[in-house]
Amino acid sequence: MNLDTEKPLLPRAVTLQRRFSTVLKMASVAVLILLLLIPLAMVRSVLEERLARRDAAVDEITSTWGMEQVVTGPVLIIPYTSDQKTWEEQVIDGRRERVERIQSLRGQAYFLPSTLKVDGQISPEPRHRGIYETVVYSGTLDLSGSFARPSFEEWGVEPARILWDEAEVALGVTDLRGTRESLRITLAGQVAPMRPGSRLAAWENGIHARIHGLGAETDTLPFAMSLGLNGSRGLRFAPVGVNNDVTIRSTWPDPSFQGAFLPAERTVNRDGFSARWQVSYYGRSYPQQWTDRTPVGAAGFAASLFGVDLVPAIDSYRYVERSIKYGILFIALLFTAFFLFEILSSVRIHPFQYTLVGIALCLFYLGLLALSEVTSFAAAYWIGAALASLMIALYSGNVLHSARVGALVAAGLVLIYAFLFVILRLQDYSLLVGALGLFLLLGVVMFVTRNIDWYARDGR
Repeated sequence: MNLDTEKPLLPRAVTLQRRFSTVLKMASVAVLILLLLIPLAMVRSVLEERLARRDAAVDEITSTWGMEQVVTGPVLIIPYTSDQKTWEEQVIDGRRERVERIQSLRGQAYFLPSTLKVDGQISPEPRHRGIYETVVYSGTLDLSGSFARPSFEEWGVEPARILWDEAEVALGVTDLRGTRESLRITLAGQVAPMRPGSRLAAWENGIHARIHGLGAETDTLPFAMSLGLNGSRGLRFAPVGVNNDVTIRSTWPDPSFQGAFLPAERTVNRDGFSARWQVSYYGRSYPQQWTDRTPVGAAGFAASLFGVDLVPAIDSYRYVERSIKYGILFIALLFTAFFLFEILSSVRIHPFQYTLVGIALCLFYLGLLALSEVTSFAAAYWIGAALASLMIALYSGNVLHSARVGALVAAGLVLIYAFLFVILRLQDYSLLVGALGLFLLLGVVMFVTRNIDWYARDGR
């Protein structure tokens, strides 16, 4: 080995390192930022695990109290019979011949009401399973309206084939475990007890009643009934009437109106809400009457449902999830501030020290997740922000040998955390405010570094 040729390599390497010291520092900081995505991903996996546990606890509560309620109906069901011609092959006098047969078939016709009015009062109640909470409700729905005179003309059914004495009225309800009293319906002046079973092919759960006294001379059929139920999360209705008028009142102050139709009138304040829907049958895809030969599936009804949810639009877990998405931005901003301090002063910050500060920022999100399960999100956020800011500020003051710099770091962190908190609260304008904030921060960085001669700093 020729030592004379090897000796100049070391000074040359030192020279290159000095000439590209800024670039190398920026590259190392960028690599550290990317590596810190790993602990952020681990915190996110913990969040998903806690979400799964929360959902399991909520499902356990709702499975014993009552599910999300969907009310469909009432529907008038009238059986009928019809003849169907069939051909059979028989051997007559040694010859195979086709013989016509008349087969009597039984069918059912379904009629929806011409008018439907619902007046409901629901009372929310928080329920807990361990540290997890969900909202359940109990309520009473007063249903009234009328059926038009049932007509079989479009199907060509003879009046003598209509089985009026076997007519029934059915109501589809998702979960009837909250019903505490026997249910009855008044139809055409008759009071009939409701029995379990929807009698509707598309709905497994519901109630029905046998209606007597109907006939060909039947005209308008007014009905009325009161339905008590327990439920959770939300309440939905199907617009089965030609004209539907649904009013719901509750003491829940944060309703979320969902479905194919929004309320025509609504009042929301601290004491609760009152909402009224006025919906016609033009906004749905299923007819006013049909038979079991051309059935209407549940999908058609599902597309026209409307109602209200009694859960917040975004819970604490969703806030934490949105906060984690800004984690890499936090780390990049603070590392940029440290890098600029290195550039503008003679203090050197080791990559290990960058790493400790980045881990402290990541721990903020883990603390935020843990605290948000036992207190409000706002309290959890500011407690976690205070702990992270204090720890990083004290450490920075010692590393940079300046209490003033530590105080500036603390102030900067408080401003950044406050900015993120505002973005999280502004659901509709979070992107706009976030973009404006980043433009402002970039402008500050450009202003601070406007007079730096980067080539001169590196000795080039």
